[in-house]
Amino acid sequence: MEMLIHTLIISLLLPLLTLPIATGGGSGSTVVENTPSNNNNNKININTNINSGGGGTSNSNINKIIKNNNNINNINDGQEQNDGIPLSSRIVNTKYGAVSGTILHLENRHLDAVEAFKGIPYASPPVGSLRFMPPVTGALWSGIKKADQFGPVCPQRFPDISNETAALERMPKGRLEYLRRLLPYLQNQSEDCLYLNIYGPVQGM
Repeated sequence: MEMLIHTLIISLLLPLLTLPIATGGGSGSTVVENTPSNNNNNKININTNINSGGGGTSNSNINKIIKNNNNINNINDGQEQNDGIPLSSRIVNTKYGAVSGTILHLENRHLDAVEAFKGIPYASPPVGSLRFMPPVTGALWSGIKKADQFGPVCPQRFPDISNETAALERMPKGRLEYLRRLLPYLQNQSEDCLYLNIYGPVQGM
């Protein structure tokens, strides 16, 4: 009986011992860091319609509070090459024009880099005659739009958190910390705020 059990164990393990073993790296940050961008081989085409309902935005003032916080986000926008220039992403052709973003490296070493395309307009600015109207198709652009900056955010009233003691009387500490992290992204407000920020895995470049 013992001999039979040993035979069964060996027969189960033998196929595992003959499996091929993969070696070497994949398509991680090493490939990205050593590959030039903005060439024809890196171009892809995207033809996507984005429709959203709703009306325009109203004017309101934000409480201007500038507060330093070293833990604002988990994305390191300052990841740069030795020459101080951020890595550019592929050139992506959309139905409105070509865009190029940046390569962002996350602070978590277990996460791969991402391609970021910031501030891409998806509709005409909802101002003037378009105020309080459904979004209208945006204008085409020529050349390559560098999508490396956030667009304005829609006007909104932000809670006054300049006095921490007073703020904690109205909200939990967790919410206060969340608002502090959010505040830097709300400094640039405008009714012209119909922009997309797109993040995706870095493709083989």
